[in-house]
Amino acid sequence: MNFMDRDGGIRKFGEDLPHWQQGMTMQFVTFRLGDALPLSLMREWREERDRWMVEHPKPWTDELREEYHRRFSAKIEGWLDRGMGSCLFAEAEARKVLEDCLMRFEGERVKHQAWVIMPNHVHVLFSPLVPMEKLIQGWKGHSARLLGQGSIWQRNYRDTLIRDAGHFSNVMRYIRRNPGKAKLREGMFTLWEREGE
Repeated sequence: MNFMDRDGGIRKFGEDLPHWQQGMTMQFVTFRLGDALPLSLMREWREERDRWMVEHPKPWTDELREEYHRRFSAKIEGWLDRGMGSCLFAEAEARKVLEDCLMRFEGERVKHQAWVIMPNHVHVLFSPLVPMEKLIQGWKGHSARLLGQGSIWQRNYRDTLIRDAGHFSNVMRYIRRNPGKAKLREGMFTLWEREGE
């Protein structure tokens, strides 16, 4: 498994949120439907986050980074798990389209470890074998075209380089537990894990 090399070079890209890729280093990515979070909640979240960031300029200590994720990333995850928006992927047919898109180039452009498709968002743990933005653009663009409902995805996504084996285990546990945490019944989500690793 490829974990982040703290001394290795990192390619940074993206306009609004900085995205990081370090070769084939494993990534944890979350992307969501465009209507999954109401604009009023997101506006309030951004204002609070912006105030906090002014008070806590980068570079951050590990403690501040954890505080940021506890206060802001966890809040978004909690809202997503409430099942707001159209929840297109609560339907098995729509999930099947996205499953096929995710797995289309398995072993060729991507090596998946695990993913879960929730009603209004997706968590993917994988090693990119090509530029990550091309993978995500492909997954989102191709699935939207096949579903025929126009522009369904949020423009951006959240990504995290996997630091070490402990971080990997935490992310795997999060993916496995996400449907239960969101109180989803069987048939409202799809969970996939690589076997034998």
